Amino acid sequence: MPTLAEAIELHGIDVDEHLDRQMTIPILSGLQAQGDVMVVPRPARTPAVRGVPSDGVAVVRGEFGGHTHTLLAEGDVTFDAEPEEGLDIGVLTVAEGATAYLAHPEHAYSGIGPGTYVLRRQRELDTTRLDAEELVARAAAARRAQVAAEVEINRVRYVRD
Repeated sequence: MPTLAEAIELHGIDVDEHLDRQMTIPILSGLQAQGDVMVVPRPARTPAVRGVPSDGVAVVRGEFGGHTHTLLAEGDVTFDAEPEEGLDIGVLTVAEGATAYLAHPEHAYSGIGPGTYVLRRQRELDTTRLDAEELVARAAAARRAQVAAEVEINRVRYVRD
C-alpha cells in the first residue's frame, strides 16, 4: 500500500498540510465513503468501459468554494459517468491487479480495490421543503427502525465458558 506522500507525488493532487504524509492508504473493496461520495460494491452491474485518463476524472466538482473529488487510476480502471439526474455518479470497474483512488484535498486519498462499484453522491435532507406530516412520518419510521435494531441486539445471548 502506498503512503499519502507517494500518492501525491505520483498523481499530483495535494492535500491539506495537517494530513500525515507517511500514513499508508488502505485499499478497500467494500462499501466506503469519502466526504459526500459513496463507493458501493455492485458486482452484478455491467462493468464500465471508458478508461480513466492519467490526469483522472473529476467525479464531483467543488461547488461554492468546495473541493473536487478526483478519480485516479493505477492499472486497468474504467469509469462510465451517469447522467446528472439522480444521486448515482457512475459505474467504476477496477480490474484485478489495479487500484483506483479518490483524491480530495480535505479527505486525502481513498484506495479502491478490484471490483465493480457505483459511485453515488450523498445529500443532506432539506427538511425546510417537507410538510409537518412528512416530517412526522419520517421520524416515526426512523424510530421503528431503531426499536427493531434494539430488539435484535437484545436477542443476542452471551454464553460463559
